[in-house]
Amino acid sequence: MARPLALNRSVSIGFLCASLWATGLSVAWVQPASAQVVRGLPDFTELVEQVGPSVVNIRTSEKATVREVQGSEQDAEMQEFFRRFFGVPMPTPNNPNAPRQQRPNRGQQQPDDAQPKGVASGFILSTDGYVMTNAHVVEGADQVLVTLPDQREFKARIVGSDKRSDVAVVKIEATGLPAVKIGDVSRLKVGEWVMAIGSPFGLDNTVTAGIVSAKQRDTGDYLSFIQTDVAINPGNSGGPLINMRGEVVGINSQIYSRSGGFMGISFAIPIDEAVRVSEQLRATGKVQRGRLGVQIDQVTKEVAESLSLSKTQGALVRGVEQGSPAEKAGIEPGDIILKFEGKTIDKSSDLPRMVGNTKPGTHSAIQVWRRGSLKDMSITVGEFEVEKTVKKAADKPAPDRVAQVLGLSVSELPEAQKKELKLRGGVRVDAVAEPAARAGIQEGDVILALANIETPNVQTLEALTAKLDRSKPVSLLIRRGEWAQYTVIRPLR
Repeated sequence: MARPLALNRSVSIGFLCASLWATGLSVAWVQPASAQVVRGLPDFTELVEQVGPSVVNIRTSEKATVREVQGSEQDAEMQEFFRRFFGVPMPTPNNPNAPRQQRPNRGQQQPDDAQPKGVASGFILSTDGYVMTNAHVVEGADQVLVTLPDQREFKARIVGSDKRSDVAVVKIEATGLPAVKIGDVSRLKVGEWVMAIGSPFGLDNTVTAGIVSAKQRDTGDYLSFIQTDVAINPGNSGGPLINMRGEVVGINSQIYSRSGGFMGISFAIPIDEAVRVSEQLRATGKVQRGRLGVQIDQVTKEVAESLSLSKTQGALVRGVEQGSPAEKAGIEPGDIILKFEGKTIDKSSDLPRMVGNTKPGTHSAIQVWRRGSLKDMSITVGEFEVEKTVKKAADKPAPDRVAQVLGLSVSELPEAQKKELKLRGGVRVDAVAEPAARAGIQEGDVILALANIETPNVQTLEALTAKLDRSKPVSLLIRRGEWAQYTVIRPLR
């Protein structure tokens, strides 16, 4: 009888394969994990040679009648670092954590002289001397000096800057310059290698690299950012973020830090947005943005459920400015804007970006959700201007009427107030108890709708309240001053 083949660790893999081959069995070679192919790290040398000549150092200065000398250029760099990234002044010598070297020399003053303001980076946008950088780099500067990698230095003219996008363009008198190549941000992928070149702490043409950590990162600013783990330090502001094809995909602008040092989170302005801004700055010196004249808020899960929306998407209209494009188009407080120019609004911050990129005077299609149904409208986009101060309606006392389920004392809205607020109807809130207080309702608010049904008077409000399912939260549309907003109340059982 043939004995089963017994193998131990001393039997070679070659002997095993030969034995199996002899028996007629096919063999699939399994490569040990330690021998698996490992992708090598990228080589950035060619990118540096290609893009490096297009990256410039930018130094700014400003005049002051009496100003303390800051000791050295490094102090100016640190001032820019703390001001931009942390919103606080640089630690002083009285602070034990302040830098130990090159502190301000308080014994010297230079009246009416230009003083160092900041050190940053930029990159050549065109061969005839247009340079792109951050708006915060040139803000308040009386003089801008641009130094090329070949050490040529030029006084630059500020063509224009835009605080909302943090993009600026300056011009130097030179020709035949090496301009950067502009990349396609839509092709940029999370996890992709990217590189930054800049002048951190005045160290020209310093190269750092990392990967794209996230796209469309909403930080509350006008633009969404590209998030990376590329090391960005003081002086990198305004420098390019470069993909592996040698194309600029962003402008390094911000970092996140709790300690004062780089913590692996950096933000860059998408280059497509920056180029759009730069073209307007070069043409007119300023940026035109569209506006609708609405105050918006995020659509929460509770609001979406109360309004029978299948998703928590869109922008909730809290208020409509008088005489604005939105008012002329028929948009009302309480509407939820779902689409603009056919593009879906996933979150409220999408709307101002879409509208802002629309040329004023454009006739645009807009879709809203109003009282449980879709409504398609047309709107003529206006031009962005400084927001107007909201004027609140005066409070006028009136007799209480009780809606016990909601915890509200209410009364009829006086005709004078209806006229002032341009309302067809509504119910005035005179006093607030639970659960209305928990929902954020205040005395003086005007109730416009309950459960997505208009409340032109107290009688209607009381009738609707009596029919409520007290086991479920209910939406309430209120007007406060010139703004309206939705809130959700859980009725008393």
